Amino acid sequence: MTAVTYDLLIIGGGINGCAIAREAALHGLKVLLVERDDLAAHTSSASTKLIHGGLRYLEFYDFKLVAEALRERERLVKAAPHIIWPMRFVLPHGNAVRPWWMVRLGLYLYDFLGGKMTLARSRGLRSSDAAYTAPLKGGHKGFVYSDAFVDDARLTVLNAMDAAANGADVLVGIAVESARREDGVWRATLSDWRTVEARAIVNAAGPWVHEMLGSLGVNAASNVRLVKGSHIVVPKLYEGDHAYILQQPDRRIVFAIPYQGGTEIGTTDVPVERPEDAQIDDGEIAYLCEAANRHFTKQIAPGDVTSTWSGVRPLYDDGASEAKEVTRDYVLELDTNGPALLSIFGGKITTARHLAEEALGKLAAPLGFRAHPVTRARVFPGGAITDFPTFLTQVRQTWPFLGEKRAERMARAYGSMLAEMLAGVQSEADLGSDLGGGLTELEARWLHDREWARSPDDALMRRSKVGLHLTPAEHDRFSQHWAALFG
Repeated sequence: MTAVTYDLLIIGGGINGCAIAREAALHGLKVLLVERDDLAAHTSSASTKLIHGGLRYLEFYDFKLVAEALRERERLVKAAPHIIWPMRFVLPHGNAVRPWWMVRLGLYLYDFLGGKMTLARSRGLRSSDAAYTAPLKGGHKGFVYSDAFVDDARLTVLNAMDAAANGADVLVGIAVESARREDGVWRATLSDWRTVEARAIVNAAGPWVHEMLGSLGVNAASNVRLVKGSHIVVPKLYEGDHAYILQQPDRRIVFAIPYQGGTEIGTTDVPVERPEDAQIDDGEIAYLCEAANRHFTKQIAPGDVTSTWSGVRPLYDDGASEAKEVTRDYVLELDTNGPALLSIFGGKITTARHLAEEALGKLAAPLGFRAHPVTRARVFPGGAITDFPTFLTQVRQTWPFLGEKRAERMARAYGSMLAEMLAGVQSEADLGSDLGGGLTELEARWLHDREWARSPDDALMRRSKVGLHLTPAEHDRFSQHWAALFG
């Protein structure tokens, strides 16, 4: 069979790969993205769920990264207001390991690097801030500043959806078995036995970037440091929709964030040898519990943990002696010894769009096109709403049979796409059977047909977070329903 020829073959369906696919498709390139597991199956669904400038990066003089991330934060809260929203962060000075003046100066710098922004700027804690200080053990001294929350897995999927809407082909559950340079193109064999050709390859395999380079027969000048970051969720430690950033004796910081009715606590920084080592251990759980207990009056123990997740971050190896000091910036390495190969080292969710823009700039010469900004002011699928509270009110009025809780979950997940999903739906019966946790047959079909969900966990744990609230028996029943629908 004659191989289909693409301008760009992207290997890896994490946030970087999907963002590059979106950017490339909007440039008019013929794009194929191949992901051997699920979109956001690994690191990109295991983040701290933040769009942030990286306040702690200032301590390592990473001013360029912080400024870039803050600019991207401003763009992203406008581009996807259904899955990204501003959040206030409380930085208590109790148990501080940095002097008060240093933190205040850092926050001034954080605000300055952010330039003109819509999010509220930093300030000191006030006597009127009882909601912020009441959960804390020590004193009322500290600061408040802004960053944003994100549904990381959905942001990854929305990038892929926008790419596909503009002509990209997206394949999940399919791996690149081999690829070689031949007659001026890359000839790749996929795990479904098809052969494709590409004028260039992007290696966005995340923690497997070096493994992929080996299979392509290419040596890279750059390297990655694999660092595991783990998170726990415990019953709610405090009331309110704000978060905390907690200083630790080892000079690390740990976040406490409202999440799915509980409190998320993370993250750790543990060097690992293999990408497959993304499993939380007892030491990490104890560390995160102790980190929270230093600051909150409500104490927790490992037995209180209701769920966990871990991801292996492929950080660019800058030679730092400790994992916490390794840069969170990225390096794009272009190999033009034949058809181009662009490999991605490092990166973070906040700067993925900017990374993609820079990646297209590097690919412009070898592929013979003119790169230009195409996504800086572009909304993501579902992002065409004014403000979320108004939109949620409209959703509840238009489809009252969804119920309060399900209406909010679906409004958050799909934004303005909800009108398309529910077109012609007049009653709860039109949604089809409830497969579990309020996720109906109609929604399941959308996730399968429009968002590449192939397994129950794709739907329950990444496209939605419904699985966090199901018992094992309910999860099994959902899996049976899913198999009946999709085989």
